[in-house]
Amino acid sequence: MQKPPRNRVRKLEAVQSAEAPARSRILAVDDDERNLLAISEVLAATGDVICAQSGEEALRYLLKEDFAVILLDVLMPGIDGYETAALIRQREQSKRTPIIFLTAINKEEAHMLRGYDAGAVDYVFKPFDPIMLRSKVAVFVELHEKRLEIQRKAAAEQGLLAQALQAQKDKLQAERALRSSEERQDAILRSLPVCFHARAAEPPFAARFVTKGVERLTGFSPDDLISDPAFGLSRVHPEDRSRLEQALLETKNTGFYTCEFRWLCADGEYRIFLDQGVMSDGSDGEKPEILGTLLDVTERRGLEDQLLQSQRLDAIGKLTGGLAHDFNNLLAAILSGLGLLERRGTLDDQARQIVDLMRRSAKQGADLVTRMLAFSRRQTLKPEAMRLAALGDTMNGLVAPVLGGLIRFDWQVDDAVWPVHVDAGQLELALMNLVFNARDAMSSGGTITVHAQNRSVENRSEDVLAGDYVVLTVKDTGSGIAPDILAKVIEPFFTTKPVGKGTGLGLSTVYGFMKQSGGTLRIESAVDRGTAMQLWLPRSVEEPANPSLEADIGHTLLDASTDRPSILLIDDSNVLRQLTAESLRQRGFEVTCAGGGAEALAMIERAPDQFDVIVTDFAMPLVTGVDVIRFARNLRSDWPAVIITGYADQEDIADRPADVPLLGKPFRDKDLLDSIFLAVANAEPRKIKAG
Repeated sequence: MQKPPRNRVRKLEAVQSAEAPARSRILAVDDDERNLLAISEVLAATGDVICAQSGEEALRYLLKEDFAVILLDVLMPGIDGYETAALIRQREQSKRTPIIFLTAINKEEAHMLRGYDAGAVDYVFKPFDPIMLRSKVAVFVELHEKRLEIQRKAAAEQGLLAQALQAQKDKLQAERALRSSEERQDAILRSLPVCFHARAAEPPFAARFVTKGVERLTGFSPDDLISDPAFGLSRVHPEDRSRLEQALLETKNTGFYTCEFRWLCADGEYRIFLDQGVMSDGSDGEKPEILGTLLDVTERRGLEDQLLQSQRLDAIGKLTGGLAHDFNNLLAAILSGLGLLERRGTLDDQARQIVDLMRRSAKQGADLVTRMLAFSRRQTLKPEAMRLAALGDTMNGLVAPVLGGLIRFDWQVDDAVWPVHVDAGQLELALMNLVFNARDAMSSGGTITVHAQNRSVENRSEDVLAGDYVVLTVKDTGSGIAPDILAKVIEPFFTTKPVGKGTGLGLSTVYGFMKQSGGTLRIESAVDRGTAMQLWLPRSVEEPANPSLEADIGHTLLDASTDRPSILLIDDSNVLRQLTAESLRQRGFEVTCAGGGAEALAMIERAPDQFDVIVTDFAMPLVTGVDVIRFARNLRSDWPAVIITGYADQEDIADRPADVPLLGKPFRDKDLLDSIFLAVANAEPRKIKAG
């Protein structure tokens, strides 16, 4: 007899439709091939029959496949039906699969009970009736297919439920993301000085919609603006209202508008708003309205005003510095010429009086130029460590005679404050200037108080760097300064005093001196309540040195020496150069003149041993005085030199060699001689060290 195929079910699966469910599988286990063939033929229409000829082979199939029912022969070589059934029931995957025992001889009740105990659900006796076998197997196949269908439906329902849950989850996540986005946008809008609004296109341009940001800008809620149609325009500054109304009216024609105006906020202060927007087209059936944004630009305008003020002061400072340079040359020439006139001949009393008046006027001009340089921050300072308490006696002695009996001067500075790094002489002048201003502000009398306190700045502000400062305050109880002119008082030549009572350089000089010293000037004032001038002085990292008297080196050497050093005099001002040279020649010096730095370099290169001392102007075209000295010291390292300057930036002056004296224009003959012999004295130690 031909052996039946064992893998029929797999071949059938290959041709099944992907949409149709797979046929149920039936496992037939019998050591007789004829029984297996008969079972396959009988059950072919019921399901796919898998044939196994032993218990071991059946167990191998059960490891891979799932069956609707198992037909198991009781008597088989090796593992019999009872043992095979017991092993099948031990496996989780197959323990619920129905088992029908096939038997030909074991029909006794005891054998059948053993079979049921082993896990059988029914018995079929050989030779079996095909109809009975098919009907019994069909019941279990149908139950199996129902179970599979229930599982498929449950899986489908589970899938649908999972999809529904995922959709719900996605929806919740989308809603959460939307809320998060809205909260983030709302937080961003709240953090910005801006709000969005919609208003009517006709006067009074009533607000229809306003975002919550308006409360942060103005102190009023959106309801405050929406409930009263005229509320918005009513709080616009009267000077700006007509301009805003005109801009809004023109929006109908232009389609957009931009306007900047002042608006009275809830705190009683006017703030500056930039209002800009467009006209809606009304295509949705609603009336056209104006849609716009309101931006707070108060701080921006304040910074722009400060920048313009700073630029204006800087421009004035540069102009002032240039004028000061030219005036210093002129004044130096006048003073030198007057000195020559006095030395060349005997003057009668009237001529001497005229010369004295001319010299006094020239010196007043020099003082004015010094103030101009102080404002432009180009004056020559000699900062040193000092304690402010040391100025107490000096200030009391200087101030008392000029204040009068109605004004009391109260100096409240002691050694508890830090030492400061400042030019002591210029600080005295600045304090005197502030005290005199305070006196003029108290026509009916009062008190001028000077006190100091230590202050540390952690973060850089608009006018001071981070660091330690001593704030020296001059406070009065006078008339105060009106807010509209407070920002102008430090501008040069600005004064509220009558004509002839002031130059307008006082506070500008103090301001320039403080900025040049690394600090600043701050002013606090209230009308009829007084003014406080704060001088912010940088703290000194060194302790003040004990005061000592400097020797008059120039006159000492001039009196003790019969030899006069030969001088190379360099200046691009012809008049000043000739007058200075003539003054030195009258003192016994041999003087050679050069009209500029380039000419001086050529003379030094041709005859480096001809000149003992170089006296040079600082600011000259192309080649500066510092360039000349550096070139000369490449040829002779101990070459004495003096620099004369009408004005110069502190950075440029600081770049000069440390042993080179600096002499400001206009200068006295004595100052020039002192500087020359000081330069010679500075060179002597280098000669000794080199030798």
